[in-house]
Amino acid sequence: MAATTVQLDIVSAENHIVSDRVASLQVTGVDGELGIMPGHTALLTKIKPGMARIVKQDGTEELFYLSGGILEVQPTSISVLADVVKRADDIDEQEAAEAKHRAETAMADAGADFNYAAAAVELAQAIAQLRVVDTIKKNITK
Repeated sequence: MAATTVQLDIVSAENHIVSDRVASLQVTGVDGELGIMPGHTALLTKIKPGMARIVKQDGTEELFYLSGGILEVQPTSISVLADVVKRADDIDEQEAAEAKHRAETAMADAGADFNYAAAAVELAQAIAQLRVVDTIKKNITK
């Protein structure tokens, strides 16, 4: 009989955020969206800044913001390693919107010594956080 859950561990540079058995995990890999379920083939890939959606054993969902990182899938476990992991409820929407605005302004007013890559990373992270907040709002209004 096939397993209905898999062990998931999400670790940030600061904390061990999740250690639980889950029915599925959705994240954004460098090549697109990934849906990981029990029995998934082994995989090692980079993940982009974005949302992680976990479906727990009881069918409830939990959302997280990941700053990017590494996803490792083994036959009996999933590991996510990210510099920053925030529970969706811990995201400050106003702060994320301000970070997005700062990055967009800096990119528009770029000078010769401007670090475009750093601004692009800041912009991608802010947009990803706002996407997580927006998803929560949509789920609440359903």
